[in-house]
Amino acid sequence: MYKKKTIICNKTGLHARPVSDFVNCSNQFTSEITISRVSDGESANAKSIVKIMLLALHQGTEVELSAVGPDEKEAVDALVELIDSGFGE
Repeated sequence: MYKKKTIICNKTGLHARPVSDFVNCSNQFTSEITISRVSDGESANAKSIVKIMLLALHQGTEVELSAVGPDEKEAVDALVELIDSGFGE
């Protein structure tokens, strides 16, 4: 298992378009990937738009990404990079 924490930095948080971009990125990897809100541990499958939307991740929310599988490090690093980029907003 590989894990990494980051903070949602874009103004609008993870709303529909960023979540779609996030899930599209997640689906490029075979590993099982989870995104969790650090404050309460609530988590979601990083390949599910609906489950991520239910987390209501806003700007300033600290999240942890974790993955298990053959490309776990690449998956987590790519998703952290996407979040840190602010989704181009």
